[in-house]
Amino acid sequence: MALTDGRGRRAVGTVGMAGRRVFEVRVDEVDAVARPAPRLTVVQGLPKSDRGERAVEVLTEIGVDEIVPWSAARSVAVWKGDRVEKGLARWRATAREAAKQARRTWFPTVTDLATTRAVAERVAAAPAAYVLHEGAAAALAAVAEEPGDPPEELLLVVGPEGGVTPEELAAYVDAGARAVRLGPEVLRTSTAGLAAAAALLARTPLALIRHNLADPAEVRVDPAQPRRSGRSSRPRAPELLPDQRTVNCLESSVGAGPSPPEGSSVRAMKV
Repeated sequence: MALTDGRGRRAVGTVGMAGRRVFEVRVDEVDAVARPAPRLTVVQGLPKSDRGERAVEVLTEIGVDEIVPWSAARSVAVWKGDRVEKGLARWRATAREAAKQARRTWFPTVTDLATTRAVAERVAAAPAAYVLHEGAAAALAAVAEEPGDPPEELLLVVGPEGGVTPEELAAYVDAGARAVRLGPEVLRTSTAGLAAAAALLARTPLALIRHNLADPAEVRVDPAQPRRSGRSSRPRAPELLPDQRTVNCLESSVGAGPSPPEGSSVRAMKV
């Protein structure tokens, strides 16, 4: 069983006592995982129905560090009054569950609802920012392959179903963002962020480090292993045993306190 506090600390052990809602784990190994780099923030325009949660789910699984819900001018969904807290609660719960499913040691942050002005301020402060727009001259694939070291932080703006308005685009470009397009096709807002984030994170070998693999130079593919038709031959991460599921440790290992020492036991709530 793998326990994590969602902030880089992880404890691996064996389940001892198990109750209806609480179980005890004997800790065999404790380690601290460095925060992945570069840091990726995605500003997601509010989509309609459950596409917001779908976007949060796939962005979390791909490795996004921060998700900013954006009340765009053309957003079909409108969060006002009680709907703001309810919407944020759904997005945060979705991110938490998706992080556990993806066995992430660092859980993403879902910020408060942002206005266009607040997003422009985030763009101005980011070392590198991009806004997706179907009319952009530059292709994201070409931008991602430009020479040079990647910045420490990347920010990506994804519009809602209606797209980004000319006024919003101008505000973000004036703040320092580059307008980019994914390709000739127009993706749904719930999948556009996933495609763009994958392109940005795959621009350097740092993508391997983000997924907790060893030094990229140490990753090898066995040439004797046959390839499957239509499938990538990229190296696979080590498989976990069936009982090595990741859950939140709501007692001992959460918070600012020290990690549980090896050989100790921690009590965790099933979540």
